[in-house]
Formats: sequence, C-alpha cells, structure tokens
Amino acid sequence: MKRRRISSGSTFEREIGYSRAVVVGDHVHVSGTTGFDYATMTIAADVAAQTTRCLQNIEAALAQAGASLRDVVRVRYILPDAADFPATWPALRAAFGEVRPAATMLQAGLADPRMRIEIEVDAVIGSGG
Repeated sequence: MKRRRISSGSTFEREIGYSRAVVVGDHVHVSGTTGFDYATMTIAADVAAQTTRCLQNIEAALAQAGASLRDVVRVRYILPDAADFPATWPALRAAFGEVRPAATMLQAGLADPRMRIEIEVDAVIGSGG
C-alpha cells in the first residue's frame, strides 16, 4: 500500500522532518496541529482562537487527503494547562459535536510557550457519510 504525504507549507515540517498528514489507503493520520497561521507564521494568544485555527489547519489537511472533519474517528487534545480546556469546547463542539470521535485530552508541555493547544486526528475517508 502506498503512502502519500500532505504538507501545510509550515517551516516546522521541513525543519523537524515530518508531514502535516500521511494517507495510507483510506486512513488519514494528521500530525499534532497547533494554532499557527502557517501563511504568516503567527499565532493568537487566546486558546479559543488557537483552537479554531487548529481546526482550520486540520480541515485543510483532511481536504487535501479527500476527507473532512466528518471522517474523524479519533482525536487527541494536548494542552499545557488543563484549566484552558473548557474554553475550547465551543469550537470543538462545532467541529465534532455530531461526529463524536473517540477522544483524549492530555496535559503536557508543547514545543513553543505561545502554543496553548495542539490537536491530532485520525480519519477514515468516507466514513462520515
């Protein structure tokens, strides 16, 4: 089975050595994605705004793979401060409220202190209807 790599154009991908997403068969694995606007390499200070941007970045990667947020079957939320998690819920509910993928929230340090959330998803193309 062939592997197809998807890039967001982020400098992080080249500097660190990873892909925004990898497609194998009908499975899409999207790397941990932060709230950076990859065109400008800027990031909002607010965790809710970062969550919205994370989801937009993920949605763009999924679209390149032929999938959508509706196809997400697994999601992992990583936040340096678990107390910030409730502020992300409106955006998460808007993206996944009807999809209801399996989910985990972890508290862990992130690579840049400006990052307040990182989201990683797995999707199966066509599974969302």
